[in-house]
Amino acid sequence: MSSVRIECVAREGCRIGESPLWDEKEGALLFVDITGRKVCRWSPATGQTQAIPVDAPVSSVALRQSGDYVITLGTRFAALKWKEQLVTSITQVDKDKVNTRFNDGKVDPAGRYFAGTMAEEIRPAVLERHQGSLYTLFPDLSVVKHFDQVDISNGLDWSLDHRTFFYIDSLSYSVDAFDYDLQTGKIGNRRSIYKLEKEESIPDGMCIDTEGKLWVACYDGGRVIRLDPETGKRLQTVKLPVDKTTSCCFGGKDYSEMYVTSARDGMDKEWLSRQPQAGGVFKITGLGVKGVPPYPFAG
Repeated sequence: MSSVRIECVAREGCRIGESPLWDEKEGALLFVDITGRKVCRWSPATGQTQAIPVDAPVSSVALRQSGDYVITLGTRFAALKWKEQLVTSITQVDKDKVNTRFNDGKVDPAGRYFAGTMAEEIRPAVLERHQGSLYTLFPDLSVVKHFDQVDISNGLDWSLDHRTFFYIDSLSYSVDAFDYDLQTGKIGNRRSIYKLEKEESIPDGMCIDTEGKLWVACYDGGRVIRLDPETGKRLQTVKLPVDKTTSCCFGGKDYSEMYVTSARDGMDKEWLSRQPQAGGVFKITGLGVKGVPPYPFAG
């Protein structure tokens, strides 16, 4: 095993940093600060982060085939033009609910944007249960709802053969798999492939590597774990210097670097003094595996 190295590359102090995404064209890392209401782009070349403020909690960001980005904002799917700092709504979900917002989202290999909702939190991970749903925004800008009764819709990704969809509803403390039909975007046959152990705490964002293994950020667990979805075994644990690790992605020139976002909401002064890098973005090198480039939204 090569030696794993962890460094805080963007000391943003995000309230809830989330949805890291490598933009190959820009050679930069995108991420959001949900409660800080901003979309950020960090450049490894300059070490600088640019941030665009938005008018609602922004929970995920994705590349767009036609250029720029799509985001989940409040209960809306929206388009973001970076240079113009312009946000335009595409469509809204959860119209029958007053108290929900989007959470994590990701684009599938066919260019559809999957994202789920949750109730607004009273405090971190404390909220009205079963208020969320999982949705897909199709390239023709229509929306399909897959299911409801979700607590905290979170990490998602697809197997390398695109036949399995992996998904996390955080408060189930489980990583789940569905059969996936790439032609239609339909999912079915839900099953649990990994139950988190107590010290791993709450499963949050997730990504896949080129060996087909899953990486899951553990909120309040201060770690990312590598799982084998076939055997349901944990293969590796990488501990970080902050407790509230929220999500992970691969990036860098050859997708051999892992980027991990974190949060500071819910931490008091004493806790923050022990973890001054909370809310920062971390880069992990030396994992010995590479990731899969993100798919762009085709609409």
